[in-house]
Amino acid sequence: MTADRIGVGMLGYAFMGKAHSRALLALRHLDVPLRPELVSISGRDARAVEEARARWGWAEATTDWREQVADERIGLFVNGGPNAVHAEPTIAAARAGKHVLCEKPLGMSAAESHEMWQAAERAGVRHLCGFNYRFVPAVRLARELLEAGELGEVVHFRARYLQSWGWDADASLWRFDPAQAGTGALGDLGTHVVGLARYLVGEIVSVSARVRTIVPDRAVDDHVVATIEFENGLLGTVEASRLARGRINSNAFEVNGSKGSLAFDVERLNELEVADTKSFRRVLVTEPEHPFMRHWWPPGHILGWGDTFTHQLAHLLEAIAGEHDVAPHGATFEDGYRCDEVVEAMLRSAESGRSEAVASR
Repeated sequence: MTADRIGVGMLGYAFMGKAHSRALLALRHLDVPLRPELVSISGRDARAVEEARARWGWAEATTDWREQVADERIGLFVNGGPNAVHAEPTIAAARAGKHVLCEKPLGMSAAESHEMWQAAERAGVRHLCGFNYRFVPAVRLARELLEAGELGEVVHFRARYLQSWGWDADASLWRFDPAQAGTGALGDLGTHVVGLARYLVGEIVSVSARVRTIVPDRAVDDHVVATIEFENGLLGTVEASRLARGRINSNAFEVNGSKGSLAFDVERLNELEVADTKSFRRVLVTEPEHPFMRHWWPPGHILGWGDTFTHQLAHLLEAIAGEHDVAPHGATFEDGYRCDEVVEAMLRSAESGRSEAVASR
């Protein structure tokens, strides 16, 4: 890392590889303290990773992430690979002194996530877990309104993440392999709503959940529904499914308080619904004073899903440069670990048929 730039190495060339590559390229033209240099991209398929290198402008491609860990030009390691390859490369990169961003769910288990968190802490590097929905302008505005007490006493929380692609999906995808994914809809989508619940309301201390596999011969879960209890006594509900016909990518939450409510759905990403004691009104979150809009366009010119990755990486680069910490607005590896403890409590509850406490190491 030089005074004004940082070399980046990334593992993963598919969905998340595309999202992070696009964001890194955008950041080279925005007002951030460190200019990302795309040093190398890695992946197990030599042909696919070379195609991604050429498409996104990475300088080099490799099939061995260990070369990236050993590369002194790289100061930030981004892990966008399948869940099963989150821990080892990320821990190795942190121990080599590289700042680390790892996609969610952080580890294959809460124990593995805890190990990743502790390794990054001991290494003294900046670490961020990829809960990109924290970087939707409307979601950040929701957090700011809650912190300002605009809703009064919060009394309810509910969230759901619904998709439909699971019905007809290719059974050979890694997301349906427990050895590579761990869980199904719970880890893929459920972690996002758990992450938003923690970000907006607070720590979750107990859960009562049901987890179902619906498609015949599938080895991971298709659907989860749970009630949750927060540390402050508030109750909430969360649901995740990849089998909700008609729902393409509906990540929605609602928070109700004594003075008003907030509602959001990522399918209307630029809008936050805000209610007083009587009715909701739509807020188009594109004004200059709204979160992240300093990077973009005049009022009313909306943003897209991919821009959340740009905001997330900008936040991390600012943290690396010493402008602020990753927390509370960025999810740290501690957040990734604590989310995985909630996931495991849900799995225990589904098995026992009882409410289960969320563990903490």
